[in-house]
Amino acid sequence: MKLVLKSGLLILALFVVGTANAQKRRKGKKNKTEEVKKMELNMNDTMTKVSYSLGMNIVANLKQQGLDSLDEAAFAEGIKAALAGDSTLVTEEESNQILQAYFAGLQEDKSKMASKEGEVFLAANAKKEGITVTESGLQYEVLTAGEGAKPLATDQVTVHYTGTTIDGKVFDSSVQRGQPATFGLNQVIAGWTEGVQLMSVGAKYRFFIPYNLAYGERGAGADIPPYAALIFEVELIKIN
Repeated sequence: MKLVLKSGLLILALFVVGTANAQKRRKGKKNKTEEVKKMELNMNDTMTKVSYSLGMNIVANLKQQGLDSLDEAAFAEGIKAALAGDSTLVTEEESNQILQAYFAGLQEDKSKMASKEGEVFLAANAKKEGITVTESGLQYEVLTAGEGAKPLATDQVTVHYTGTTIDGKVFDSSVQRGQPATFGLNQVIAGWTEGVQLMSVGAKYRFFIPYNLAYGERGAGADIPPYAALIFEVELIKIN
């Protein structure tokens, strides 16, 4: 499983950290000069660079999953037990179950937070001047009014767009790629299918899309969590 793999890499990446801290507790406090000297690494050595980079990469992945702290003493003991093949405290199967349950809980908390943040954001945004709210809950703002035809749900369209989370993080942009996108309106998220049909060719709208009209309870990739409300700026270039 992907989760187990990441957890295994965590053990590899942070082994030195856990062991170093355990040794520090046994030997007592060291002065600042000794600590700085101990932290010096030979970054001309290939394996040193690989190991250091691996540690940074794994910790970054763990932070994305919501893990930002560890019991370092227990962590170091777990490393020793794994290396010695000692499963007297926790078997490998139990270890996997513990990790799966813990990370599932983190994901659930993250989803609840995204859902609440989306609700609060959309409720406040709906009160702003220039915002129109449709019956489905889709919100939109007309940035540029077009004068051409409007597409149907069965049409294929060419657009320029930028998608962001409600905190402004760009997760996809044809504008940044410098290449318009072409797709069928019945092949995209519901907020797009509904929203783009409101536009005339040449128009540019900003859509504020609740999670149920976006990627729903599952999200999409690392950048769009479950229950996330999204913002899209869309320019309708042509109907194909």
